[in-house]
Amino acid sequence: MGWNTLDDIDLKNKRVLTRVDINVPVEDGHVTDATRIERIAPTIADIRAKGGSPVLLAHFGRPKGQYVPEMSLKPLVPALEDAFGCSVVFVERPSRDFIDAQASDAVIMVENTRFSSMEEANDPQMAQFLATLGDVFCNDAFSAAHRAHASTTGVAHLLPNCAGRLMQAELQALEAALSAPKRPVGAVVGGAKVSTKLDLLENLVKKIDVLVIGGGMANTFLAAQGADLGASLQEADLHSTARDIMAAAADAGCTVILPVDGRVAREFAAHAAHDVVALNADTSLEADQMVLDAGDASAAQIAETFGTLKTLIWNGPLGAFEIPPFDTATVAAARAAADLTNSGDLVTVAGGGDTVAALNQAGVAESFTYISTAGGAFLEWMEGKELPGVAALMQ
Repeated sequence: MGWNTLDDIDLKNKRVLTRVDINVPVEDGHVTDATRIERIAPTIADIRAKGGSPVLLAHFGRPKGQYVPEMSLKPLVPALEDAFGCSVVFVERPSRDFIDAQASDAVIMVENTRFSSMEEANDPQMAQFLATLGDVFCNDAFSAAHRAHASTTGVAHLLPNCAGRLMQAELQALEAALSAPKRPVGAVVGGAKVSTKLDLLENLVKKIDVLVIGGGMANTFLAAQGADLGASLQEADLHSTARDIMAAAADAGCTVILPVDGRVAREFAAHAAHDVVALNADTSLEADQMVLDAGDASAAQIAETFGTLKTLIWNGPLGAFEIPPFDTATVAAARAAADLTNSGDLVTVAGGGDTVAALNQAGVAESFTYISTAGGAFLEWMEGKELPGVAALMQ
């Protein structure tokens, strides 16, 4: 694997500096969704079971190097205690003396690392200070791994290091999905704009066997082939880029699947009147018509394609899934992928905020092999970019 896990390092009587991502939603001083906190609980439990004391490092919001009371981590302590099943010591200005004065199995929460401007600058002075607070560094924040900050990469070079359980699970899932997947391997890439996922598409067509393109992105590809899609969201300035990606896919032997039909409406609203129309190079919609979702034939084709795969990566919905009935294709395809996963025929890895929301809406999130809560880091990994936080752990 190239990196240590918690099983590879002696943690007994060690203060384990543990980078986590607990950037959770808070309203009126209370955590409203503790998912990210719950997902680091196994790491905290294992460190303590091995005789160590976790010293948590985390960011919260974007205070830009200033102390912002509303971005303090202190209000998160009750949620941390609920998830960990033990008390959590909060410290605003940490020192090694303070940490060593705590119980040998204490869980200690250090104030928001981004209150210092040295954090995002990956200042060596801050990294060296953080290193004095622990004996071992454990990174359990894959979702922050694409940032080269003092608490994610700088300190990793100064202490014996390892990946936490969540980071370990992320890396193993991603390696299984793209680095060494069971083939054939496919990907669903959806969302509004090609421009936000150019690097992703260009990397994927060289590595996978089938690429399913959905959402507003598919409109751009269809328009690039000559379709007149009326008022549909699409990027006219990227038509040549779309054609280049199609050509690169053909050269690499990657099959690209675009919608063959779509749900078309004249207003972007829930339960808007709509028709299902064929989509191809000859399609000509009226000026006020919009493609808001893939159609039933497209969903059936996608489901059939999933049945030919062994590994599937998913990033982005197939339509405007936030408003019914334009969630129909996403839900149908997601359920098809879930059924294949449940039967043991398909390894499914998904990530990205909209993707997770769409899979939850379809009621299939629990069925996927792995769902990454990381947004930017998941996308950059799919783009083939080196993640500084992961690179710093490599032996």
